Formats: sequence, structure tokens, C-alpha cells
Amino acid sequence: MKRFGQGLFPIAILTLLVALTFWLERATELKGAGSDSKLRHDPDFFVENFKVRRFAPTGGLQSTLTAEKMVHYPDDDTTVVTEPRMSFFKGPRPTHLSAKQGLVAPDAREVALVGNVRGVREATKTDPEVIFTTTHLTVLPDNDVVRTNAAITLVQGASVVRAVGLEADNKTKVIELLSQVNSTIEKKRR
Repeated sequence: MKRFGQGLFPIAILTLLVALTFWLERATELKGAGSDSKLRHDPDFFVENFKVRRFAPTGGLQSTLTAEKMVHYPDDDTTVVTEPRMSFFKGPRPTHLSAKQGLVAPDAREVALVGNVRGVREATKTDPEVIFTTTHLTVLPDNDVVRTNAAITLVQGASVVRAVGLEADNKTKVIELLSQVNSTIEKKRR
């Protein structure tokens, strides 16, 4: 009986070591296959002081986007820009937009401007410039549309319009104020 007990001891130790090794492998194994890079929101590149120009099919300058810094995130393919300035040159009255920050969608068909958004539509010989301010604005450059559901103030000369929500279409020249519109309109002199 003594010999039989002496033979079981090394087998018991070996079995315990195998079980411990198996448990240790499972306990330290990474969850899921591959890396967690899709779970993290880490930038893959950044650019400082950049300018992007977009040209019409005829070759004329259509719009520009400049910013102090651009950071791209591969997990959701978005781009964050710091101090963006956008300019649109279609028609006789170029429009310039600026904000604290911007978020460019993956296909660049939508740009969300956030924080101290300011827009200026240049003056003509007959009309003064139009200045508008809001907290955030969505720009759809391909459609020539801007919209917001935030409070907005529009100033043209002595005329002031305040509203909550706006949708402006540059192609149709229609500006729709969505709610709570309050205005003081200057009478045009002949």
C-alpha cells in the first residue's frame, strides 16, 4: 500500500500543475479576437494649420475649409477641427462661417460647427452684410443648406431677427425660421 501511495503523489502534483496552467491561460487571455482599437477613440493622425479647397467642375473655387488643427479618428472615421473657418463663393455674396470646433462626417457631406458659431454673408451695393450667431450649426456643403435647432440671431444693418431654429437653402434663397421669431426690421429708404 505504501508503494501505491508513493506513485499517486507525483501524478497528483502533475495534475494540479496542468489544472493551474490551464486556469492561468484562461485568466490572462484577451477577450475577443484581435485588438481593441475599434473600442478606443484614439487619433491616427493630425494636421496643424491646414486649408482644403473645393473646386467646381468648371474650375472655379467653390469653397474652402481652414482650421488651426485637424484630428482624425479611425474608429468612427470622423474628423475634429479646431477653430474652423468655412467660406462659400457661389453667387454674388460669399458667405463665411467660423466656430470654436467642427466635426466633419466620414464622407465630408456634413459638417457640424459647435461653439460661438458666426456667419457673415458679404454686403452688396444695395444690401448691407448679414451676420448671424448661434451655438451650433449643421452645414451640408453639397446641398448648399445650413440648419440649426438652437437659438439664432440675424443682423442686417439695423434689422435684427431672433428665433429658435433655422434652415437656410442657398440654392432656393429661402430661409425658414422655425419658432419663437422676434424681429425689428429697419424700413428701407428710397
